[in-house]
Amino acid sequence: MISLLIPTYNYNVHPLVLELNQQCKQCGIDFQIIVLDDAGTLFFDENQAINSIENCTFTSNDHNIGRSKMRNLLAKKATYNWLLFLDADTIPLHSNFISNYVAFTSKVDQIIYGGIKYSVEFPTKNSTLRWFYGKKREAIEAEQRNLNPYISFLTLNFMIPKAFFKVVQFNEDIPNLRHEDTLFSFELSKKKIPILHIDNPIIHLGLDTNEAFLNKTRLSVIALKNLVDTNLIDANYVRLATVAKTIHKLKLNLFSAWFFTTFKSKMEQQLCSKNPSMFLFDIYRLFYYSTLFEKKNQEK
Repeated sequence: MISLLIPTYNYNVHPLVLELNQQCKQCGIDFQIIVLDDAGTLFFDENQAINSIENCTFTSNDHNIGRSKMRNLLAKKATYNWLLFLDADTIPLHSNFISNYVAFTSKVDQIIYGGIKYSVEFPTKNSTLRWFYGKKREAIEAEQRNLNPYISFLTLNFMIPKAFFKVVQFNEDIPNLRHEDTLFSFELSKKKIPILHIDNPIIHLGLDTNEAFLNKTRLSVIALKNLVDTNLIDANYVRLATVAKTIHKLKLNLFSAWFFTTFKSKMEQQLCSKNPSMFLFDIYRLFYYSTLFEKKNQEK
């Protein structure tokens, strides 16, 4: 019935697999849990123990292949007609997580996205930015997500019929930076494959440090611009790219690039504080996008 697919890299997935295995058994369904490590070097013994759990397997790549290839490879390994993708650094919020998904397996005409939550406990000061961003921008109720089903879609907790995954897979040709999930949802929208958002969340456990998240943020902006520049995504699909396009048309790139360069340290100081501003975070990303425009102009 369901193949649970978990890509990982240097993370202990054993507790997640135990929880999922128990819930699947309680539902009395046919299932398998496949964990694939992308050539990580940590927690190998803990994850190797997954092979001793019924219906569960753990393997590790010989070399790093990236997030898109990982998910496509996991789908190829899957036996059943429903694929449930989960990020490694998560845990189901409720004990009926699997049964909530099973309730939708009688219909194979849509993708189901369950959503994400973050701990209510305030994180350490070194991880505030990721926590605030997650709670403000990702932990959205299903009713609101269904208003914009494609742009609200994340790949950390979704179930898809295998037949649909054969139509739209993750693009393996793009750089392994970020936004592979954005491109995936954009392709789903073009194919008019419906996404239903439900309230069946997992909790995101692995909070990046502020410094690490800022670095991933800059990589994400680079990835988004690359997708727009190569016409893989319409600039109007993502708000950040849409506003950046407007700034470019108004010939304000030079100013916004100057602003980013001049105030980068001060912005990062605020974003790494106890109460980071999401408005400033948007400015940070938008104006960094402008520096990429200017860099490209200078290289011509």
